[in-house]
Amino acid sequence: MGSTGECFDNAMAESFFASLETELIDRDSSRTRADARLAVFDRIEAFCDPDRRHSALGYLSPAEFERRHRSETKAA
Repeated sequence: MGSTGECFDNAMAESFFASLETELIDRDSSRTRADARLAVFDRIEAFCDPDRRHSALGYLSPAEFERRHRSETKAA
């Protein structure tokens, strides 16, 4: 993280929301707010978290990153 007011402060969050917008919201035709909330929740919990690779994690999925971290922690 940079110091206060630097452009890097929110880079990861901005990247996440940009991906969410282009990959889900722009393509989804939800009829109600509840449908949209469910679609966003499903996208985050079912796709982004366990499977999607992230550059901030060395191009590993969060599930793989956590699995490796746990195995390294137990070994130490």
